[in-house]
Amino acid sequence: MHNLRAIYIIWYREVLRFLRNRSRLVGSFGRPILFLFIFGSGLSPAMGGLTQGMAPEGGGIDFVKFIFPGIIGMNVLMGSMMSGISIVWDREFGFLKEILVAPINRTVVALGKTLGGSTTGVIQGLLLLVLAPLIGVSITAEMVVKLVPLLFLISFSITSLGVLIGSRMKSTEGFQVIMQFILMPMIFVSGALFPMRDLPSWMNILVKINPVTYAIDPLRKIIFEAQGLPASVLEMLPQAGLGVTLFGHAVTMGEDIAIIALFGAVMIAVAVWMFNIQD
Repeated sequence: MHNLRAIYIIWYREVLRFLRNRSRLVGSFGRPILFLFIFGSGLSPAMGGLTQGMAPEGGGIDFVKFIFPGIIGMNVLMGSMMSGISIVWDREFGFLKEILVAPINRTVVALGKTLGGSTTGVIQGLLLLVLAPLIGVSITAEMVVKLVPLLFLISFSITSLGVLIGSRMKSTEGFQVIMQFILMPMIFVSGALFPMRDLPSWMNILVKINPVTYAIDPLRKIIFEAQGLPASVLEMLPQAGLGVTLFGHAVTMGEDIAIIALFGAVMIAVAVWMFNIQD
C-alpha cells in the first residue's frame, strides 16, 4: 500500500503539472493544426486520392483524413516523450534527489513518472478528436472506447523510452536534442504522414523495425473502421501502402498491439534498471 500511494502521488503530480501548464495545453493543438490545415490541406491536391476505389462511394481516401490518425499518434508520442524531461527538471531543481532519498523503492518513482506521462499523452491524443468534425471525420462512441486503451499503451511505451533517456540526462537542452534526434525520424518513417509504398529497400527495413509503425497502424484501422469502411476494404490497406506487411503477411491489429506491448515492456524494464543504478 505504501508503494501504491507513492506511485499515485507521483502520477498525480505529473498530471497536475500538465493541466496547470496552459502553454503546453495550447501546444497540444498548435502542432496538429499546423499539420492538418496547412501541411495536409496544402499537399492534398497534389496527393489526390490515396486509394482510388476503396471508399464506400467508390472514391479515394482524402489525404487530410489519411494523416489524421497519424497526427493523433504524433501528438501522443511527442507529449509522452516530453514527459521524460520532467525528470531532468526535477534533477536540476533538486526535487528528484528528495524523492530518491525517500523511503520508497526507486522502481516506484520510475513507474509513477511513466504512468503520469502516459496519462497526459492520452489526454493530448483525445483532445484532437474535437478537430475531427472540421475535416469530415466521424467520431463514434465505439471508436473512442477502442482508442483510449490503445493510446494508453502507445503512450506508456514511449513515456518509458522518455524516462529511460531522462534518467541519464543532466540538462533539459541535452534531453531535447536527443528526443528530436530519436523521435522525429521514428515518426517520419512510420506511415503517419505518407503511405509507406514504393520505398527503397533500406527505408522499407527502417519502417519495419520502427516500433512507431505498429502504433500508427492500429490507430488508422480503428478510425477508418469508424468511417464506415467495410472489413474487405480494411484488409486491402496494406496492399495500398496504408498498412503494414511483414514477409508478405499483412500485420493484424492484434499483432500491432502485441509488438507495441513488447516494446513497452522492454523499455520500462530498462528504464527501471537505469533508474535504480543512477547516482
